[in-house]
Amino acid sequence: MQKPNYDLQMQEILAKEKPSVLLHACCAPCSSAVLERLDGQAEIIIYFYNPNILPESEYQHRLAELHRLTESLPLSQKIEIIEGIYDPERFLSFAEAMADEPERGKRCQKCIALRLRQTAEQARNMNIDYFASTLTLSPHKDAPFINTAGFAIAEEQGIQWLPSDFKKRNGYQRSIALSREYCLYRQDFCGCPFSKKNRELEKIRKSGSE
Repeated sequence: MQKPNYDLQMQEILAKEKPSVLLHACCAPCSSAVLERLDGQAEIIIYFYNPNILPESEYQHRLAELHRLTESLPLSQKIEIIEGIYDPERFLSFAEAMADEPERGKRCQKCIALRLRQTAEQARNMNIDYFASTLTLSPHKDAPFINTAGFAIAEEQGIQWLPSDFKKRNGYQRSIALSREYCLYRQDFCGCPFSKKNRELEKIRKSGSE
């Protein structure tokens, strides 16, 4: 069975209309190439809802970098950033019991679904046409899962999901180039303490094998 081409699906939608899109964003580097790609094809509003990012100083740093990026990128539209409620206890209420889950495992999937559902609810309340996420830009994220969850939440919430696989067409490489150009803060973990711990253990394993 042929795998869905989410990037092509997105291109087909945007070729027919110029919709409003509430774009869930996790950080400036991932947002950079996505904003550049969607500019001129959609009316974009960013939704920064990431209760998984800890500590709060890390959360505030990423949010500040996102504001700096949107003020610097030469886009055809002014990008508004809406900040969701920062409620890390909502994330920790399920994540602490799943601390030993591997990256891209059940903990990550539940975290992503939480953020997508909140974005969908916000988009519905604002009468925005579609919701989407920059998360599919990262090669470390499971784009098929993100899109499957997005479609399911869209049906549940009565709104439209904009399918994507933003790393396609050199999207991830472009984000690296833009991050260098604008001197963006690039973190090496997704944001949660469990991801950070896994990243640190990975570094120790690599240094021990060298």
